[in-house]
Amino acid sequence: ATGEGKTSWVNPRHFSDLRWRSSSRVNAFNGCIYSYYPAPMALIQESEMRLITKKLVKADPAFASVVKRSDLCIIGRKRPARSHFETLIESIISQMISTKAADTISQRVKDLAGGRLEAESLHKLKAEKFNGTGLTRAKTQAIKELAEAAVIGELNLKTLGRKSSADIEKELIQYRGIGRWTVEMFLMFHLGRLDVWPVGDLGVRRGWERMHKMKKEITPKELDSFSELFDGYQSVAAWYCWKEMDGPADFK
Repeated sequence: ATGEGKTSWVNPRHFSDLRWRSSSRVNAFNGCIYSYYPAPMALIQESEMRLITKKLVKADPAFASVVKRSDLCIIGRKRPARSHFETLIESIISQMISTKAADTISQRVKDLAGGRLEAESLHKLKAEKFNGTGLTRAKTQAIKELAEAAVIGELNLKTLGRKSSADIEKELIQYRGIGRWTVEMFLMFHLGRLDVWPVGDLGVRRGWERMHKMKKEITPKELDSFSELFDGYQSVAAWYCWKEMDGPADFK
């Protein structure tokens, strides 16, 4: 997959229109811990998330300060307002550009497609029609490829949310413009999965370093070794790492 900023600060706006609990295993595909069971669970209630944050602080007291001063983690607490397809297309559009630019381009593409980012309408449009929207050629190709896959049934988006996180990654990452970081954000902020540990995200690593008063940078491999410490709620730990860095405005 190409065209994605794997070390960028997280921009959850394209994923944040948000339960996933089960035993877990290490996914040999990329070293992350993902759930076994593909059946989606009920939304997480406020009281339950508060219990999770208490468990987080007990596992690693370094989180105590940021948990105390921050809002309660939002992951898994709301149902998504956008479709799987629309969220993925928005994520492709937003890669490596500012939020303002992404909003502008996204609206142009919506207008071109008749007002909504739907697979059928985008599939029907010829690639040259996207000229003038601000999309790069690579992003246009990525959008057309994903739309075609959805239309012909190669990618079944209706059943995607019922699959395990590991299987979702394996399925999505084969498409142009969708890499590991994009899948992780999709799993966390769109599907509400709690067991994702996005060690490739620069903001997560910088937040961890500040929280633990580290004098040197932590590597993704080093951070990944802490995954089992937060088994089943790695996404929550990552969210508070972002909050340690104050997070982008969209988080607040």
